[in-house]
Amino acid sequence: MLDYDGKKFRKTGSESHPVTVYRQDGDVVWSEFAGGEVLRGSTAGTRAADGTLHLGYTIVLAGGEIISGHTVNTPEVTEDGRVRLREVWERYGPHAATGVSYLEEVT
Repeated sequence: MLDYDGKKFRKTGSESHPVTVYRQDGDVVWSEFAGGEVLRGSTAGTRAADGTLHLGYTIVLAGGEIISGHTVNTPEVTEDGRVRLREVWERYGPHAATGVSYLEEVT
């Protein structure tokens, strides 16, 4: 079973995005992050038996906007053994949107 505690991830192809460090206790997973346009961000949720994460998130941007939503992150293993998360997300409120992005484990 995939253990996320201490794993670090960054959005694929973007060195300017902040690195997120995941923490885990049992099947509860959470993270906090900041950097660039993100003043503060956090996620919290659960890990399924197959390693899939179901997370809620809140992000405060430098311009004062607050973004919240949820995401389902499905793990894949890269050729070099790192974890890649396929992130299907939905934002709520005035920033409502949906999409798919990828997070790569950084070592």
